[in-house]
Amino acid sequence: MGYYKFKADKLFDGHRFLEQNKVLITDEEGRVEALVLAEEAGDDVQQLEGILTPGLINCHCHLELSHLKNVIPPQTGLVEFLCSVVTKRDFSPEIIQQEIVKAEKEMYDNGIVAVGDIGNTADTAEVKSKSKIRWQNFVEVLSFTDEKTEETFKHYKSVAKKLEAALRTSIIPHRTSLVPHAPYSISPKTFQLINEATKGQVISIHNQEHPAEDELYKTGGGGYLRLFQIFGIDKSPFPVTGKSSIRSVLPYFNNGQTILLIHNTFMPEEDVIWANEYAAIHGLKLVYCVCINANLYIENKVPPIDLLMKHNCHIVLGTDSYSSNWQLSIAKEMEAVQKYFPHIPIETILQWATSSGATALGWEDDLGNFKNGKRSGVILIDNGLASSRRLI
Repeated sequence: MGYYKFKADKLFDGHRFLEQNKVLITDEEGRVEALVLAEEAGDDVQQLEGILTPGLINCHCHLELSHLKNVIPPQTGLVEFLCSVVTKRDFSPEIIQQEIVKAEKEMYDNGIVAVGDIGNTADTAEVKSKSKIRWQNFVEVLSFTDEKTEETFKHYKSVAKKLEAALRTSIIPHRTSLVPHAPYSISPKTFQLINEATKGQVISIHNQEHPAEDELYKTGGGGYLRLFQIFGIDKSPFPVTGKSSIRSVLPYFNNGQTILLIHNTFMPEEDVIWANEYAAIHGLKLVYCVCINANLYIENKVPPIDLLMKHNCHIVLGTDSYSSNWQLSIAKEMEAVQKYFPHIPIETILQWATSSGATALGWEDDLGNFKNGKRSGVILIDNGLASSRRLI
């Protein structure tokens, strides 16, 4: 069996930059054999320009929406964006599949090795069954009222079973969980059923992506009423709690879940403090997933990353979907974070994209770093974080 030997401008092992004269050695399948000094590596060392890293982790994507690329214009605001997603999804199955294939290939080629992928359907099942990417499938439940909870929940369980059946023969590890879409689309009874069905699992929920989310729970009014009208709902179907959305819905969960809070664009400090304290007391693990380019695309706003860092939050990165991003590239997400938060060390941002993401999805034993024996992928990132490509 042959070996590959890589030396780059910088070598990031998933946790830190190593000294500059280190060489990464893998077998032909990409399994890490050793990290050695350059003078000990022997011949045939590939000299590369850029940053060598383990495979990148995309903790939030909607692969099934890839056909919406360039369909919804940027910076419409979240409510208008959601209305567009709901009303513009009616494409032919052929086009939907074609775009899913392209998007999966793009992510694979640019070095993404695992994805936390949202889906309301099983449209991605065939592509995922052949993919070399690991998929944490988040089958996203939408159920506005308690009246149809049982029927709706049964439907989404069938979607999950279709995905599980399609991926059963894959040699790549996958997982599937039922998850709530957002506080503004899940009824109390539906939250309870999701909690019961996800004991100890990794799940996700879109969180405080717009001020209207808090207004909905505090007063029963706000911009989301327009979204409800598309579904024939005249007023808010959710209980008015007088509290923010996260304080209103996080207490539905008490079964040891790891919960990825997605976006958090308008999450105030008092809610970060409260959520972290609540999770610690009730045996939950919270992960804060930021999708900065999607926030810029939809609202022209960046997430409160400094605030999340201040409170030692577990931060990871996502791309969101082609309905709300110009590309599906974790390198581009890192580049945008560095642009808007230049004081954050590149080493920290790379951690979010590798080891932190692997831990969030529960795959830290296999992915996210260059420990001996691991096949975590070998990726080369441009020194400016503008692009990435898979080496092996």
